[in-house]
Amino acid sequence: MSDDVKRPYRSRRRAESAEQTRDLIRAAAARLFVTQGVSATTMRQVAAEAGVAERTVYTAFPTKAVLFNEVVNIATAGDDLPIAVANRPGFADCLAATDPRRAAELAVDFGTAVLERAGDLIMAAIESSGADADMREFCDRGAANHQANMLALAQAWERNGLLRDHLDATAAGALLHTLGSPHVHHLLRRQQDWPAERYRDWFIDTLLATVLKG
Repeated sequence: MSDDVKRPYRSRRRAESAEQTRDLIRAAAARLFVTQGVSATTMRQVAAEAGVAERTVYTAFPTKAVLFNEVVNIATAGDDLPIAVANRPGFADCLAATDPRRAAELAVDFGTAVLERAGDLIMAAIESSGADADMREFCDRGAANHQANMLALAQAWERNGLLRDHLDATAAGALLHTLGSPHVHHLLRRQQDWPAERYRDWFIDTLLATVLKG
């Protein structure tokens, strides 16, 4: 076999191996961030948890903030595609809904899926934000993005005639931002130990009682 044939094969193998290592590091970091907090987690601990050298972690992720952001971004989206949550097909379905109950179901299912994957990580960042400037910046940016997405959803529902008569899009967006926050999800799903189905039913019923025409 010629070197010209071998090189692409070896290159693919190296790329696959590097991505597998990144997966190991991300999974290890996610476990530690949630169980012991972001501030308390060191890159050395991540390396030990992943079973790789500390230098390997730094080669893949130059700082803990870079590592945390990638872990959360992938958890939030559900994959590593560079597509913002607001541009995902599921969110477009929420915007296009014309029936109040269906709108509530779509919004709750989409938002809850994100929080089930990433909510614990987001709460870990919030808990560390008081002493960690990187986490504070992450939390501020995440809250602003969520608020903007919820306002866009409320505006779409207003255009589609779904909002209750006493609500405008700004007020509805504020309610959506609050009800769909990681804080409320954490309180009910983790602290109160609600099953996922109970949380879903509560969220849908609350939207129909306070935001959407029931």
